Amino acid sequence: MKVILLQDVKSLGKKDEVVDVSDGYARNFVLPKKLGVEANAKNMNDLKLKKANSEKQAKEQYEEAKAFAEAMEKDEIVVSIKAGEGGRAFGSVSSKEISAAYKEQCGKEIDKKKIQLTDAIKSFGVFEVNIKLHPKVTGKLKVKVTEL
Repeated sequence: MKVILLQDVKSLGKKDEVVDVSDGYARNFVLPKKLGVEANAKNMNDLKLKKANSEKQAKEQYEEAKAFAEAMEKDEIVVSIKAGEGGRAFGSVSSKEISAAYKEQCGKEIDKKKIQLTDAIKSFGVFEVNIKLHPKVTGKLKVKVTEL
């Protein structure tokens, strides 16, 4: 019997896959536990529509992330930190501070978890910070660190 899986099932397959199982396994395990539905014409059509819709949404998210990355590369934010003797910085600039400064200065939000700091920013100057907006899209943001 062919079954469309509604969830990931260990040793059987992933969600939205069509798998071939024995009739008894389907009747006694897969169908009663709502792990899958029978692969008839209606359910196959629903699966095809669902996949088309998810592909469309994924493409829209990719396009939005790409546009946001292009807009972000033109922006430059200013973050001020305290300085000690000889112009040395106290502490470092965190991703939380960068996120808050971007929201305040540009009016758009960036999740602090998406900001990828390779090294801690512990000095003054202009730095380029990578921001992972989408698995395929990484934007660059200029961060100018000044003395408070």
